Amino acid sequence: MIRRYLPLTKPVVVLLLLCTTVMTMLFAAGEFPPWPVIVATIVGGAFAAGGANAINCYFDRDIDPVMARTRRRPTASGAVPPHRALWFGVALVALAVLMLGLFVNWLTALLALSGALFYVLVYTLLLKRSTIHNIVIGGAAGSIPPLVGWAAATGRLDLPAWYLFAIIFFWTPPHFWALALMAKRDYAAAGVPMLPVVRGDDETRRQILLYAILMLPVTMLLFGGGAMGWIYLAVAVLATLLFIWYAVLLYRDKTARRARSLFTYSNNYLALLFVAMLADRLLLR
Repeated sequence: MIRRYLPLTKPVVVLLLLCTTVMTMLFAAGEFPPWPVIVATIVGGAFAAGGANAINCYFDRDIDPVMARTRRRPTASGAVPPHRALWFGVALVALAVLMLGLFVNWLTALLALSGALFYVLVYTLLLKRSTIHNIVIGGAAGSIPPLVGWAAATGRLDLPAWYLFAIIFFWTPPHFWALALMAKRDYAAAGVPMLPVVRGDDETRRQILLYAILMLPVTMLLFGGGAMGWIYLAVAVLATLLFIWYAVLLYRDKTARRARSLFTYSNNYLALLFVAMLADRLLLR
């Protein structure tokens, strides 16, 4: 039972989202929040993200069998009937809202619900199959976990929370486009208008480089706004310059190996930023 339904939630994606949520909680609080709040936020966040992913699998069940990286999803392989996947996802999101509202606060619950709805209604149903801007606008869904973490720790949304939202929002396109370069044939076969399918690889690499450069001023918002100190500044500058260098290499060397290298580094890059934020807050407060 669990082995059939767990893949619907896309556990690796959920884990990445939870990492940004928990790191933001620690950053916002400046210390460890009460354990019951941390546990409720983690479980509720996992349910919200996992439920949204399961609903996404329901709506994408027609194209997932076409793509190599998604054809093993339970709704694509037939392991889980589509209607059961849908109700499983809806139940998880509903449980998430109740858990977060009752054991954390209702602002956190509302933010988690908005992230799930945005991912399903805006990205999956409205944008994914209709525009090359799907991942740019749809990236807002993946940018909400820091808001969830901040609200869970403080009960409100302060300006630094929105800076964190902006960092992930602008990080998402170059991160995902690197993956799209590697999976271009799959997206073309499925009829999904990802940037490399519609505008070509060269334009995609150019956009990746532009977004990587844009990450430099975006990551400086936390320091410029006084929320972060010199530890974060040093790490953010060096890590972003390396991000730009990876993008330059991809722009020059048009190979799948370079795309994979940038994709891998982009994951490490985000982790570096959040670790630097936490270190800065704990050591320089």
